[in-house]
Amino acid sequence: MTDAPRDVERGYSTGEVVAKLRRLADALETGKPFRIQVAGERIHVPVRAEFTIEHERGADEEEVEFQLKWRLDPSEVESDDEPVV
Repeated sequence: MTDAPRDVERGYSTGEVVAKLRRLADALETGKPFRIQVAGERIHVPVRAEFTIEHERGADEEEVEFQLKWRLDPSEVESDDEPVV
């Protein structure tokens, strides 16, 4: 994991999104940490991550974002056993 700031948005096909959401839901249900790959980078998501849904409305568009957010903990050890979502 790098400490470099990153802010990316990546489009996926409907099939890719469906597969990611299914694996994400399965991982959330288990109550275990997992990894997700976004735009070529694997990110460790700890159990303590908070899940939110955000809705934004503008004059000519609307947006819904599903977010997982957590504070970094340098003492936390990542495991290669975690499923990749």
